[in-house]
Amino acid sequence: MASLPQEPPQDTAKQSFWMPGNYVPTVHRTQRSYQACNDLVACFAERARVEKQYAQQLSQWSSKWKAVVDSRPLYGSLMTAWQSFFTSTERLSALHSSVSQSLVAEEGVRVKTWQRETFPKKLFCGFRESHDNGGSFSRAQKPWNKKLTKLEKARTVYHKCCQKEQNALDKEKQANDAENLSPEKKQKVTEAREVATVAKEKARERYEKILEDVTSYTPRYMEEMEVIFEQSQEEERKRISFLKQAFLSIHRHLDITNNESVKEVYNELHQTLMAINEQEDLKWWKNNHGPGMLTNWPKIQEWVPSVKKLKRKKRVQKGKEGRPVMIGGVKVRALYDYTGEEGDELSFKAGEEFLKVEEEDDQGWCRGVLSGGKEGFYPANYVELVE
Repeated sequence: MASLPQEPPQDTAKQSFWMPGNYVPTVHRTQRSYQACNDLVACFAERARVEKQYAQQLSQWSSKWKAVVDSRPLYGSLMTAWQSFFTSTERLSALHSSVSQSLVAEEGVRVKTWQRETFPKKLFCGFRESHDNGGSFSRAQKPWNKKLTKLEKARTVYHKCCQKEQNALDKEKQANDAENLSPEKKQKVTEAREVATVAKEKARERYEKILEDVTSYTPRYMEEMEVIFEQSQEEERKRISFLKQAFLSIHRHLDITNNESVKEVYNELHQTLMAINEQEDLKWWKNNHGPGMLTNWPKIQEWVPSVKKLKRKKRVQKGKEGRPVMIGGVKVRALYDYTGEEGDELSFKAGEEFLKVEEEDDQGWCRGVLSGGKEGFYPANYVELVE
C-alpha cells in the first residue's frame, strides 16, 4: 500500500517464495496493513491540525486588519473593496476549519472502524488472518521441507562418495606408477578404488531417486501453496480497494478551491490516486514475494574436485627448478570449468582442449598453453589426456 520499493538483487534459490519459510513476508503483510491504517489516521490527523491552525491564523489576520481598516478615513467603493478581502478570508477560514473537522470526525473514524472489523485478533496469537495463513502455509510446506532435507542429505553423501572415489583413483595412479610396489599391493589399491566406485554409483542412484520423489511431489505442493496464497491476495485486494476509496474521500475534503493554479495541483493528486490499481499491486507482490518469483528447482549438482592452491612465491620458485618440459606438448581436454585466480593461472571451460607442456609438480599443478597462445598453470586433476 506504500510506493513500491526497488527490490535488491537476491539469490533466487534462497529467496524464492517456494523455499522453506519464505512465505513469511506474505503472512506479515497483514501486520503491515494494520500499521498502515494507524499511519494513515495519524498522518491526516496531523494534517487536520494544520488546517485548523491555518483557519485560526486567517481569522486572526482578518480581525486585526478589519479593525485597522474600520478606523481609517476611507469610504465608498474603496472601503467596500478593501473589506471584501476580510469577508472572503473569514469564509475561507470557516472552510478550512470544516476540512479539519471532517478529516478527524469522518475519515479518521471511518478508517478506525474498518480497521477493527477487518483485522480481528486471536488471543495471544496476534491477528487471526496471520495466524491462520501462517499455519496453513506451514502445514502445506512441512512434507516438502522433509523431502528437501532428505534430498540435501543424499546430495552430501553422493558428493562425499565422489571425493572418496577420486582419492582412490589418485592412489591407484600412484601405485601403478610405482615400479617397486608388488602386484599384490597394486591389486589391493585397485580393489579399493572399485569399491569406492560402486559406493559412488549407489549414492548417485539414491540421490536421483529422492530427487525424482521431490520432483513428482512439486505440482501438489505448488497447488496447495497457491491456494493459500490466493486467499491472502484476496484479503489484501479488499484492503487496497478500501484504502483507495479512503484516499479519494480525503481528497474530496481537501480540494476546496476553483483557483486554476490550485486545481492543477489537486488534479495531479487526483490522477495519482486514480492510478491506484489493486491488480497491478497484487501482481507486483506476486512477482516479488509469491509464486511469480524466479526459482532454481532442485536438480543434480555435479561434483567438482577441489584445487590445492600454491602461494605465488612458492610456485615461481618451483618453476625455476626446471621440471621436465615436453617437446611440442601433449594435448589434454578439460573435465571441468576452471577460472584462474592469479595472473599466472589459465582459465578454461569443460571440454576445451589445449597443450600440456610441463609435467605435474608435487602440488598437483601443470603448465599448459591455450589455443590462443596464453601460457600458465592449471590443476592437473581438472584435465584428461586426449587419445
